[in-house]
Amino acid sequence: MSNERSEDHAVLTAPPMQWDAWGAPEKHKVLSDGIKGLLQQALGVTIREPSDRAADDVVLAPSALSDQHVAALAGIVGERFASTAHTDRLLRSGGKSTLDLLRRRSTAPQNAPDAVVTPGTDAEVADVLRYCAANGIAVVPFGGGTSVVGGLDPVRDRFDAVVSLDLRRFDALIDLDSDSGIATLGAGVTGPLAEELLGAHGFSLGHFPQSFMFATIGGFAATRSSGQASAGYGRFEDMVQGLRVVTPTGTLDTGRAPASAAGPDLGELFVGSEGTLGVITRVRVRVHAVPATTVREGWRFPDFETGAAALRALRQEGAVPTVLRLSDEAETAVNLATTDKIGEETVTGGCLAITTFEGTAEHTAERTAEARAVLQAHGGTSLGEEPGNGWEQGRFDAPYLRDSLLDAGALCETLETATTWGNLAALRTAVTTALTESLSAQGTPPLVLCHISHTYPTGASLYFTVVSAQADDPIEQWRKAKTAAGDAIVAAGGTITHHHAVGVDHRPWMRDEIGDLGVTILRAVKDAVDPAGILNPGKLIP
Repeated sequence: MSNERSEDHAVLTAPPMQWDAWGAPEKHKVLSDGIKGLLQQALGVTIREPSDRAADDVVLAPSALSDQHVAALAGIVGERFASTAHTDRLLRSGGKSTLDLLRRRSTAPQNAPDAVVTPGTDAEVADVLRYCAANGIAVVPFGGGTSVVGGLDPVRDRFDAVVSLDLRRFDALIDLDSDSGIATLGAGVTGPLAEELLGAHGFSLGHFPQSFMFATIGGFAATRSSGQASAGYGRFEDMVQGLRVVTPTGTLDTGRAPASAAGPDLGELFVGSEGTLGVITRVRVRVHAVPATTVREGWRFPDFETGAAALRALRQEGAVPTVLRLSDEAETAVNLATTDKIGEETVTGGCLAITTFEGTAEHTAERTAEARAVLQAHGGTSLGEEPGNGWEQGRFDAPYLRDSLLDAGALCETLETATTWGNLAALRTAVTTALTESLSAQGTPPLVLCHISHTYPTGASLYFTVVSAQADDPIEQWRKAKTAAGDAIVAAGGTITHHHAVGVDHRPWMRDEIGDLGVTILRAVKDAVDPAGILNPGKLIP
């Protein structure tokens, strides 16, 4: 059929990730001798054994919801889908930032939502929101649980109770218009499930952030996600053709046509709104045919400046790969680009870049040849396909390494920003200096690594990974470092977040980012769609 309709469902999406770590326990990464040696010799980490505390041993603050409220919510979504059980609350107690994971290593009582509500229809979402608005109960929308900026913290603000609104039952491919290349997906569809459902019809979304294995379509939209193939397929907001958003005051559908001059794009109010303005329940996205050919190639550049100039030329001359990234000298030296061989030197000196081309065999060959000419002309040396293949195989596994580093006694976290090409070097220096000075106050200087993960004709993102020995109070240690880095980003003219979103962690810099009038505008929209202020309080809006 030239214009297919589909009602493809899968088995209900799996419950959230493990309570105190990323992902699935069977993917736990054991630290190699090379990594342990790096931690001890370069950073002064005293290696320790991880805790084996079970979820049942964690103490949660008692649920603040009355039996009457729980019964009312169960009456809306069904008894199976309204829970105050210990495990359900614990699994939705927040995201997976380093601060989240450090807090969960504490033996103190853990903050958690007072109940977990899992609606299955738009009408149920609307009824839950109306009930919570009328009864002063905060609501935190929950997708895959992958936030690393406090976006899922069960903040009560002025409310007595907070519920987690889990969207995992919205797990269908609702519609596929093969002529237009547009799919409508439920907000609870995960990255892998999206590829499975679309792949059955010969299509792919092509959105592969590091959180891909667990994050959801609704979460991608709510956080303005950017995937590793953004050079070829764009950021997630570039893929979005329309949304359905349920708010306490009504439901909105956006996106009637591929383009429109009918006033401001209202969909843009909700892409990146992080659940503070409404609950995204379905997303219409641009899709493409599954690529027939994939070609990966690694490149060596003598230094980061030369490599960045080569990436800029490639972007501005139009020979754009699907994936385009560049590790700095430090990241290349520890081989973080291929996480299965960290500590083993595979590129001698300089900086490692990765390119990936996808498409038909003919088109891929033409684009690869064009890109090779540009990269070679700008100082690049081809390393063949092995570095790209190694990166691809481990590209979703870095968070498991962070878990193991935290367990071993190291502090490890990431942060990212973006700026213009002309300001890139100054911003990188400013953030590296801020992190180094802040964490050196604890003793041995930290290891600060950086790579370019996303590129544009006018600029690029910078993604930092920092590792140091944990102080006696690692939570306060990282808060000071994060504050120093955030202040440096703002002062140097970067954005406070390129793709991790705002949440709680970046909220202190939002006024710097959008100005007083911007804050007033966001608050006005919030008052219009959520007058009671129940949606994800304490996030995004200053």
